[in-house]
Amino acid sequence: MTDSETTRGRLRAFAVALAGGVAAVGGSYAAAGLTPAFAAAPVSAVVVANTPDAVVTWSIQTLGDLGHQLGFALALALTVGLFGAAVGAAGVLADRFGLPGWPFAGLAAVAVAFGLSGALGPELAAGAGAAAVVAAAEFGVRTAPDRSAVRRRVLRAAAASAAIGGVGVVLGSRRGGDSTGGSPAADVSADVRELLTEADGKSLDVSGIEPLVSRDFYQVDINSVDPELNAESWSLRVTGAVDEPRDFDYETLTGMDAEDRFVTLRCVGESLNGQKMDTAVWTGVAVTDLLGDLPGECCVMARAADDFFEEFPLAALEDALLAYEMNGEALPRGHGYPVRLLVPGHWGEINVKWLTELEVLEEPQDGYWEKRGWHGTGPVETVAKLHAVNHLDDGRVQVGGHAYAGTRGIEQVEVSTHGGETWTTARLSEPLAETDAGEGESWSGPDVWRQWEHTYDPDGAHEVVVRATDATGTLQPREESEAFPSGPTGWVSRRVEP
Repeated sequence: MTDSETTRGRLRAFAVALAGGVAAVGGSYAAAGLTPAFAAAPVSAVVVANTPDAVVTWSIQTLGDLGHQLGFALALALTVGLFGAAVGAAGVLADRFGLPGWPFAGLAAVAVAFGLSGALGPELAAGAGAAAVVAAAEFGVRTAPDRSAVRRRVLRAAAASAAIGGVGVVLGSRRGGDSTGGSPAADVSADVRELLTEADGKSLDVSGIEPLVSRDFYQVDINSVDPELNAESWSLRVTGAVDEPRDFDYETLTGMDAEDRFVTLRCVGESLNGQKMDTAVWTGVAVTDLLGDLPGECCVMARAADDFFEEFPLAALEDALLAYEMNGEALPRGHGYPVRLLVPGHWGEINVKWLTELEVLEEPQDGYWEKRGWHGTGPVETVAKLHAVNHLDDGRVQVGGHAYAGTRGIEQVEVSTHGGETWTTARLSEPLAETDAGEGESWSGPDVWRQWEHTYDPDGAHEVVVRATDATGTLQPREESEAFPSGPTGWVSRRVEP
């Protein structure tokens, strides 16, 4: 065999192996969807676990969601490489014995898939994808490959890989692409329906901002693939410094006295005027009903099925909720099905999803994000966001957004249309879950945002600035700071053209 033939053979083998790797990933995705059984899921978890903390922080602040997507793309590429290497090795073995390569390729891909996820269906689908590509490449081959034969084999392999990958995307998206975890609640309770109706009635009619109960709730997780838990087999274990460990299954938990709450969550890593802040009606059980009276004044470590963990002082959990419904339906998978933790007034990322354990500690420990330099547990910063700028038919300009201060509540929002030189009090939505504070006063229920709106006559191009005052009378800090380590602060401003 000449050097050129050897080179063509190696290039053909590499291209076919790579196409086989793509098809194996496509087959796995077709069978598993975006679930832990997908072959790329454990690879993605390894990528996340081994990414340096400084890179994670830079990615969160600079790239946002794109950084998360790029990390998953890297995991996909590594998974294709693992399958491709296995298919390539299988081809070498088949050539040595003068046998067809497709059975070896299929078995090799099954072995890799088993090592990654251990799920039978996705294993077989990955093997079938790889075998199909190699079989397509080998079809009709009778002689040593010349340049034309090499080209045909590579093209057939690429075509088969593209077809399998395309089918995999379609089928996998149907299998694991939705965010629901379990069956919806049989009926939305009358209490939840009343709260949803209340929120709808109190929402301001401002185009461009979410109503008081969000239509599209943001989602941020440490991994790219969410856990897929079953309520029937799920349990929450209370361990640590307790008289004896206790277990609560889903039926027991949902059979306890429940409460419905409006709760707002805001992401600590978002930009100052970002969109990662939303509100829902959550139904669940008070954490204190499970923990009971605990001696001492230390803390509890909450652990999740995705290996996330966060520590809370006992005092922070006095009003915490173990939520199992969101807006009257079972929690979506992406929001922690079957049960998640909600801790009033804290940043969204520490409200642990897919909760599996509450460990009572005798000494404080760092949580997941604290180990990476972030603030972790602690009160959210006050913010007034400016998301809507509407030019009305009568020539006026309407601006609006949301304001949030955790459990402190929002007292007022002020708007300046002259770059902060003068201020006007904005119109606020009525408080949700209004509570009688005595002497005719009231405030929003715990941990809930409010909408604001201001309409004015513009005077040429101008800068709109917005700021909030919480219910303790404290003005939102003017000085801007980055999200790391304690969340973004500053007054939000926006240039408005006539």
